[in-house]
Amino acid sequence: MPDLFAVLAEPSRRLILDALRTEDGLVVKELTATLGLSQPNVSKHLRVLREAGLVTETVERQSRRYRLRPEGLREVETWLEPYRRFWTRRLDDLGHHLDTTDGSEQR
Repeated sequence: MPDLFAVLAEPSRRLILDALRTEDGLVVKELTATLGLSQPNVSKHLRVLREAGLVTETVERQSRRYRLRPEGLREVETWLEPYRRFWTRRLDDLGHHLDTTDGSEQR
């Protein structure tokens, strides 16, 4: 399986993931129209996203429908958790400071 962070480093792939957040997913033709990318380019990125476990595909008549596979982002979620805790503490500290400041301090 490819390195998830390397896969997500490509801006076009992030755009595709954003577009696929719809519940029904999209077919390649819809993705090309939505994103303004060429069909071969979209197909190339979808293959990489599929191999990384970030999207699924189903065959519908003569096209393929792609859907976001959110559990594929679990590695990113795990990596972000310590940073989220860090910022939550910082924002809590700021909130506490603002709550205890009476506003009479002048600059």
